[in-house]
Amino acid sequence: MTLLTKNPNVNKWVDEMIALTKPDKVVWLDGSEEQLDALRAEACATGEMIKLNEEKLPGCLYHRTLPNDVARVEDRTFICTSKKEDAGPTNNWCDPKEMYAKLTPMYDGVMKGRTMYVIPYSMGPIGSPLAKVGVEVTDSIYVVLNMAIMTRMGVQAFKNLGDSSNDFVRGLHSKADVDPEKRYIVQFPEDNTIWSINSAYGGNVLLGKKCFALRIASYQGKNEGWMAEHMLILGIEKPNGEVKYVTAAFPSACGKTNLAMLIPPETYTKKGYKVWTVGDDIAWLKPGKDGRLYAINPESGFFGVAPGTNEKSNYNALASTRKNTIFTNVAINNDDMTVWWEKLDKNPPVNATEWKGAKVNGPEYIAEGNHLAHPNSRFTAPAENCPCISPEFNNPEGVPVSAIIFGGRRAKTAPLVYQSFNWQHGTFVGSIMASETTAAATGAVGVVRRDPMAMLPFCGYNMGDYWGHWLEMGRILGDKAPKIFNVNWFRTDDDGNFIWPGFGDNMRVLDWILERCEDAVDAVETPIGYEPKPEDINVDGLEGITTETVRGLLSVDKQLWLDEAKGIEEFYSKFGDKLPKELADELSSLKERLG
Repeated sequence: MTLLTKNPNVNKWVDEMIALTKPDKVVWLDGSEEQLDALRAEACATGEMIKLNEEKLPGCLYHRTLPNDVARVEDRTFICTSKKEDAGPTNNWCDPKEMYAKLTPMYDGVMKGRTMYVIPYSMGPIGSPLAKVGVEVTDSIYVVLNMAIMTRMGVQAFKNLGDSSNDFVRGLHSKADVDPEKRYIVQFPEDNTIWSINSAYGGNVLLGKKCFALRIASYQGKNEGWMAEHMLILGIEKPNGEVKYVTAAFPSACGKTNLAMLIPPETYTKKGYKVWTVGDDIAWLKPGKDGRLYAINPESGFFGVAPGTNEKSNYNALASTRKNTIFTNVAINNDDMTVWWEKLDKNPPVNATEWKGAKVNGPEYIAEGNHLAHPNSRFTAPAENCPCISPEFNNPEGVPVSAIIFGGRRAKTAPLVYQSFNWQHGTFVGSIMASETTAAATGAVGVVRRDPMAMLPFCGYNMGDYWGHWLEMGRILGDKAPKIFNVNWFRTDDDGNFIWPGFGDNMRVLDWILERCEDAVDAVETPIGYEPKPEDINVDGLEGITTETVRGLLSVDKQLWLDEAKGIEEFYSKFGDKLPKELADELSSLKERLG
């Protein structure tokens, strides 16, 4: 066993974890290809991974999890702070002492007969002032190989930490028996610690992802004057070569990855517009030397949902998966050892292995109402594979943010786009973010689910304090703060059909947003915020969408918004005296303007 760092804090903690879990063998990950290749070969030899077609999918591997272990588990996810109110009403809370006492016996000797892998990793580019270091110990090769894609993993990660710092996030993971009754995903923000047990699935076990990059990092950001947000980061290059960056937060099923990798419509590409992806899921935001807000993507890969991803819906995401990618819980085409999932194309393989491992006739199996790929099946792909990855992706300083965009899925309430009056009002707009459920989600259609800033499952502390931190950041940034917008691609007509075409045509809305950031275009003041003049949304080349259509998409129904205000009031009431007074004032002002 070779230690990779002289840092006594790291080595002491790893020794404690070895003493607790009692592995037969300990391997430190140095990040070298030789070491990773040996682990890939071992995983394929034991059947934990399956090698896919080397010609068609070079370097790609297949993995399946147990049917009881296919998604994040909100009800088994805890924020453990010494005071309950610090976790807030939207998190599951437990006293840290109590949780440590409950979990420690479960970890005692859990790695006997297994290898412990010690994974040092950096969230963010090596050497970036915005990056942070984590160390995850795990008994899963699947975790190692995914973390190698999703983070900057290996000995270089210790560069940011140095030989004496104690500022690293400690992650302990064991798949144990993958017992759902004993599954826990636990964050201890005050200790910089994450413990995960009895899961072997993605978001529960790749501890750099939601656990560190959002739950722990949001808490760190509050204490250190920066922000960890569930946001994509996108660069828009204009014909003159100037690039402006936006970040955007959406609840799930609202087209976040599609927007992150948007291909502009022909009318824009002909003029020379380009879109650059910096991040598809998480943004860390910090004031730069010039006082503006800068963003990095702390991750180095994409952990994307496979079903629904195809050449039309997201060409760039699909292209990212063509090499060195891990596919989890999709279907296999046994004829050529490639992968398939629902909506990839219209040709499910006849000679298929479905996601649980049964050999089936694909078209017949689907006709009986089954899924070949699990609806939450995933690909883990290196960001560098993405055809539109930004040249600034590894810039240690990050990229300057001109606009922050919120959005949700609303059939009638929210217009296509509106701008907040100022940062405080923009914080209010983010805090009231909501989506209406589709039939796929719950069986109940049109139920409004609040998901402030798309952070409801990921905020590592009390959401009332989180909004307070947003307001504080606005005061720090002053007149250099990005402008804040809300979009809704999902307005429907009376038959329930989407009116706006979405996908690449969302570029037309981004175009107006950037013009507003440059004070290059006027807006109309409405009770909810500033809206475009309908003629200022470019509809050139759009079939069936006219300026009149846009006028309809921008309409504000006062009665619907008054009903909305009641829902907001009810949601806010959960936070008691933790709700910032500024947000209560914004709600009152909204009601007054609606009159």
